[in-house]
Amino acid sequence: MEALGQIYDGFNRAVWSVAMTVLRDRQLAEDATQETFMRAWRAAASFDPARALAPWLLTIARRTAVDLHRRESRTTQGGHEAERDVVVRLPGIEQAWEAWEVRLALDELPEEERTIIQLSHFEEMTHPEIADALGVPVGTVKSRSYRAHRRLASLLAHVVDVPESRGAT
Repeated sequence: MEALGQIYDGFNRAVWSVAMTVLRDRQLAEDATQETFMRAWRAAASFDPARALAPWLLTIARRTAVDLHRRESRTTQGGHEAERDVVVRLPGIEQAWEAWEVRLALDELPEEERTIIQLSHFEEMTHPEIADALGVPVGTVKSRSYRAHRRLASLLAHVVDVPESRGAT
């Protein structure tokens, strides 16, 4: 059971990122994350220890999120809304890896900078709204945001794929 806890601690953010990319809803992504680890636990016998754990687990996460999306998209018998077709773009392993790398980079930021980034990008708050929420001047929010974005750019430089033709101008 301790091994499962270590796997959860090491991969819960990556699994949540995959679920959030598919579902675009925090509560559903949390539900999908829990369900992913339950499915992984039940399917542990099918895991090949000679292979990497992340692709196997993230594939389970993607499938779980898709299943949850389908379940949530069904209307009730009475139907509340007219049906409409929706295009769902599923994340690939590469996108999941990138999301995971972003999460790891966010963890490297000092807490006050990480909070600014989370409020700005995940909660879609403006600098004045963040300043009000945190009780700090707008200038402080802007400078922390600037520093955080510079650190993130440095921490995520290995993720950016710049073709040689664009890099040399």
